[in-house]
Amino acid sequence: MAIRTVVWGENIHENTNDIVRGIYPEGMHTTIANALNTDPSISATTATLQEPEHGLSEARLTETDVLTWWGHKDHGAVSDVVVERVAKRVWEGMGLLVLHSGHFSKIFKRLMGTPCALKWREAGERERLWTINQRHPIAAGIGEHFELENEEMYGEQFSVPEPLETVFISWFQGGEVFRSGLTWRRGAGNIFYFRPGHETYPTYHDVNVQKVLINGVKWAYNPEGALTGIADAPNVPVEKALEPIVERGPRLHQAGEAGYR
Repeated sequence: MAIRTVVWGENIHENTNDIVRGIYPEGMHTTIANALNTDPSISATTATLQEPEHGLSEARLTETDVLTWWGHKDHGAVSDVVVERVAKRVWEGMGLLVLHSGHFSKIFKRLMGTPCALKWREAGERERLWTINQRHPIAAGIGEHFELENEEMYGEQFSVPEPLETVFISWFQGGEVFRSGLTWRRGAGNIFYFRPGHETYPTYHDVNVQKVLINGVKWAYNPEGALTGIADAPNVPVEKALEPIVERGPRLHQAGEAGYR
């Protein structure tokens, strides 16, 4: 079965900025989904901020293997209820790709537990992405490096937790460098952050970027299914202990009672 992927887009700049609309007339989310759908192992659909529940109902997320996330202008408009719903699904094993300015999204900061801040400059400068982990599945089919002629600069420090793996590092014309492809695992879920994707440049039309996104979805996919009990915290009664024990000392909770959360 194909990897069921939802491409989430804030979908504001495409409707308010003529430059962005000219590059992505159907929205960045549609361009990304169309690129993912060129691979027969992926079945990508879209969701946007403006839809009810931002297009991410419990039922839809249950049927989602991998979610990609692009946001920028209005991170605060994303419902906290939806953020917690997405976080739970990641903990259960849903893959997550966070793209470009999604580093400041509620869901990324929720899962990282850090400010996720960085330096930046919007000057259309050249970005050279170096593949520093050439054997990583996300780098499959990507050369030693590739270039984007116009991009927004992101520079270190990037205040995220130490990643599981670093796949790409970027150099910009102004001299800054940035860890542009990072992975983490949260619960049973795989997370990949990929830096390129400023809305006023045609980054998501680039074949190398599209290849990385396809690889990223495949890497983030967890074929084992949802680990639905990962957030449970059961109170195990004495009589169900693996070895015979005798209860000793006082306690706060009665047998079977839920704990404080």
